[in-house]
Amino acid sequence: MITTTFISTTTSTSLSTRKAAQRSQQQELRMSSLDIAELCGKPHNDILKAIRKMEPAWEKVQAGKFSLLQKSYDLPNGGKKMMPYYSLTKTECLYIATKFKDEMRAKLVLRWEELERERLEQRFLQRPTELRLLATAQEVLHESEEIVGGQLDVANEDSDGCFTATEIAKVFGMSAHDLNSFLVDMKIQRWGGGQYRLTPQYAELGLAADRLSIGYSLKGKLKYNTYLVWTEKGRDFIMDLVKM
Repeated sequence: MITTTFISTTTSTSLSTRKAAQRSQQQELRMSSLDIAELCGKPHNDILKAIRKMEPAWEKVQAGKFSLLQKSYDLPNGGKKMMPYYSLTKTECLYIATKFKDEMRAKLVLRWEELERERLEQRFLQRPTELRLLATAQEVLHESEEIVGGQLDVANEDSDGCFTATEIAKVFGMSAHDLNSFLVDMKIQRWGGGQYRLTPQYAELGLAADRLSIGYSLKGKLKYNTYLVWTEKGRDFIMDLVKM
């Protein structure tokens, strides 16, 4: 069973101050080297070796090491032994995964997407009592908008400043459909699982990111959707490609 660590601070209950304080008060989602080993089906010692090998370069760029912790486990003779493990942020985890095989890296990327969706759902589940105390439907809607807006802002940090296919297509007088079809024909992206995804050869080049959107069904059920947006590097890449 994979157990992922959440590090949190106390949140404000004031509607007027919550939005301003939200970014600094968000739970920090982390994954341990034990989680990675279980997810990828690899011995934990192999994962530790991979992390230690890549840590010096990370320390040189980030001026800090990975978080190294310990946990105790029982020995057959009744004694105890301490086991070292790393606790990694999403960015640290995906940096380590750059040296993994494609299948292991794909498992980690999908697991992080799943964890981030679970975090959003958990935040909503923690609010029912507060919402029941609101006096009117308008207040409930206003509170819901603040929660959704704040969570989307955090979840979409990686896609800040990115461009949609529609925005890029307008430069050439094209529709988003035409641009997406062109990128599929060029084997830069493909359609699968209800959304466009970069093909493997372009997936690690920093061309695009995922953006999360949230909507509601007619019965008020939350609906989550992710779609591809393009970084500035990705936009320039597309523009050069179209001009050829």
